[in-house]
Amino acid sequence: MDMSLRANQVNVFRIALVFVLMAILILAMLPNQSLGMDKLNDKLNHIVAFFTCALLVDFSFPETEFGFKKIIALLGYGLLIEIIQWFLVYRSSSLFDLAADAIGLLCYGLSLPLIKQLPIFKRRWVVDHG
Repeated sequence: MDMSLRANQVNVFRIALVFVLMAILILAMLPNQSLGMDKLNDKLNHIVAFFTCALLVDFSFPETEFGFKKIIALLGYGLLIEIIQWFLVYRSSSLFDLAADAIGLLCYGLSLPLIKQLPIFKRRWVVDHG
């Protein structure tokens, strides 16, 4: 029995990736709803969002390992968001947000040995010889 990710499973990850990227972009362009938004909570949101994006990108393109190209693409996306926010009068742009994005990617990379052992995710690293 083939244990690698099938094309339809990869497509599900790709669809999820598109929806998550769109949701993050939309949320990044909306006015802040809470006036006393906790800075720590904001940074944790960035970390979790980019950890999730890293997982989805990694599973959306299983033919390549999680490395430089995937990291640069996601950091470029984070930078794009910060550039957009720079031009929005009701939002603020911050390099600390981009740093939190990078921490989320780093957390994903560091957690890969554990993630590879989880039964629900194990198929991602099985080589398809067919």
